[in-house]
Amino acid sequence: MNTVRTVSDTKRAFYNLHTRPVNSIYRRVVEELMVEMHLLAVNVDFRYNPIYALGVVTSFDRFMQGYRPEQDKESIFNALCRSTEDDPDRYRQDAQHLLSLASRFSWDTVLMPEKSEGISDLASLRESLQSIAGDAKFKYSRLFAIGLFTLLETADADLVKDEVQRTQALNQISQALNLPEDKIQKDLDLYRSNLEKMVQVQAMMADVLIVDRKKREERAQAKADAANSEAPKDEAASGS
Repeated sequence: MNTVRTVSDTKRAFYNLHTRPVNSIYRRVVEELMVEMHLLAVNVDFRYNPIYALGVVTSFDRFMQGYRPEQDKESIFNALCRSTEDDPDRYRQDAQHLLSLASRFSWDTVLMPEKSEGISDLASLRESLQSIAGDAKFKYSRLFAIGLFTLLETADADLVKDEVQRTQALNQISQALNLPEDKIQKDLDLYRSNLEKMVQVQAMMADVLIVDRKKREERAQAKADAANSEAPKDEAASGS
């Protein structure tokens, strides 16, 4: 009998793979993403697809901006994927491929299957979208919605800034793919709100780092000034 992996199993695997401490401010981001990926991975209806991968990569990259030390970010991402028994390179490559497509075509050509007919570069994505639309058991997730939004944003950055146009486009996509419109809108509203909060936290952290660096420089300068002011006295004393 197969034993379903638990969240504890995944967390243990993650911390065995990434052995350095995770910066406390970002730990919640990492662990929430880890749990979300785990719960999808063990769900019988879940099937990996590139749009989901793009959602994972985008969430990680955007919420982990400003992480220090910078070189730990790759190790953390790799551990996230491997702890859920997947390949981080597949996530990165699939995400990059979709972003490349979205940067070359209009949003509706990329995300509305019937509009990409005859475009060979979009054949694989079209098949994936058609499969999703025709799968009554497709396992929708917040990360999948973020992947869709990232494609929309990459294809037309101005559109997503306009609330009315953004809502209309997301509703069109939801209807074409047989996805829950209200759920997608709510998940993406929360995602965008959390991003704004994280940007504020990151800005605050940057300000704190600047203040700390300035204080260290001032202390170092004061120490150097004190050493210089004492030097003539020592010389005078030795010459008397």
